[in-house]
Amino acid sequence: MNNDLELLRIFRVAAESSSFRDAAVRLGASPQAVTRAIQCLEKHYGELLFHRSTRQVRLTAFGEGLLEQLRPALERFEDLWRIPGTDQQASVSGTVRVTAPHSLGSRAVLPALERVAARHPGIALDVRLSDRISNTVDEGVDIGIRVGFMRDSRFIARKAADMHLPIVAAPRLIEKTGVPGSIDALAGLPVTAALDINTGRPWPWHFKAGRQWTPASPAFIADNADMEMEAVLAGIAFAQLADYMAAPYIASGKLVQVLQNEEPPAWGLYVYRPQRGPVPARVRAVFDELYTALGSLPTLRQ
Repeated sequence: MNNDLELLRIFRVAAESSSFRDAAVRLGASPQAVTRAIQCLEKHYGELLFHRSTRQVRLTAFGEGLLEQLRPALERFEDLWRIPGTDQQASVSGTVRVTAPHSLGSRAVLPALERVAARHPGIALDVRLSDRISNTVDEGVDIGIRVGFMRDSRFIARKAADMHLPIVAAPRLIEKTGVPGSIDALAGLPVTAALDINTGRPWPWHFKAGRQWTPASPAFIADNADMEMEAVLAGIAFAQLADYMAAPYIASGKLVQVLQNEEPPAWGLYVYRPQRGPVPARVRAVFDELYTALGSLPTLRQ
């Protein structure tokens, strides 16, 4: 029985890690031991739990389903294993500091932390919204959200969702300018520029096959994604926006998507921890809720 529980615990940690090697670090075991445990479970269930490649491991559909059932079961077991009379909230209390981009504050971070506050009133939540790349270790950050790509091996990261980057405009602007037929045609249209506050320069627009285009004479410049989107809704300019922002307005007809055949591959939305080693219960509780919230964001791909 104990060995079976240990196998399931290893699977949960592996599923919440970026690789078996990272899971091994968190568990204080070897990557080979993690691999053997996963293979044992796959043999038991007769199903693959992970898709494996030379660069990453990714949960299968069966693995996702097992993880969803496993989390509450393990948490229940851990509750039952506590010594009667001890303060069960002691391990789910303390401060958790979270950092995330401004555009995800009200859309994902707040809904997640509302659920944390309701379930774990002993957790104090310290939220720092910023589009600046911060030094998470020096700033004492417990959990962060990052858009794009996670290549820093120091972090324990988990991809929560895909983010698409549509080009959009308000219908009244399209009536005035027409629909751009190519990427090059954007140069003759009013467009927005999103300012990268880390460099002071505009972010380039991204397209398929790795092509990038930077607005030379933008009609509207902003260092805040919501301000940029409001300008687009007002009919001032075309913009490339994250689909978790634009999708509801596209669905309602307030925004129109153009150049769909030039859309780049999806980017990732990641929840990450900057510290390796054991995960306090308070940090795990917040991490899991943020992961769920990101996965529930509006998207153009169902």
